[in-house]
Amino acid sequence: MNILEWVAAALGVVNVTLVVRRSVWNYPFALVMVSLYFFVFFEAKLYSDALLQIFFFVVNLYGWRNWVNAKRAAGEVAVGTLTSRERIVWAGATAAISLVWGLGMARFTDAAAPMIDAGIAGASIAAQILMARRKIENWILWILVDAVAIFLFWSRGLHYTSGLYALFLFLSIAGLVAWRRALRGP
Repeated sequence: MNILEWVAAALGVVNVTLVVRRSVWNYPFALVMVSLYFFVFFEAKLYSDALLQIFFFVVNLYGWRNWVNAKRAAGEVAVGTLTSRERIVWAGATAAISLVWGLGMARFTDAAAPMIDAGIAGASIAAQILMARRKIENWILWILVDAVAIFLFWSRGLHYTSGLYALFLFLSIAGLVAWRRALRGP
């Protein structure tokens, strides 16, 4: 599985680099990457992350359409922020979904790290939807996800993926900085 993991990781680097640059071309790379990662995570018994890839596939299709329409309307992919109330709702829903998902994985599967994996999955779902909607808060969630995922994936022997998430952490910080600049304007 090392070759499959390596190819998925390489596609991930291209994908996130293009997201940081607000390029709609990130989406074809994302679709192939998440398809490959489904198999990588399933074999590693990280079932929440495997199922998450199916979700990512669908949301990437939605995001691609949303970004193309936004670019047509504004001439670029514009970004925005959540209100304080929206942030509280997103945080509460993310925590609740992660907890329920983790408890379900712990009870009904032989998942390797059900609660941590579910936390990564729940925060990733929120981050992916926020990214598709071009909200800057997606980067804060990705920073959190990346920091935790590095250690989980390393512990499961997914060294390429752990390294990818270390790079994702750097790119997420760069994305947050770049999108904040874009939000402020020229």
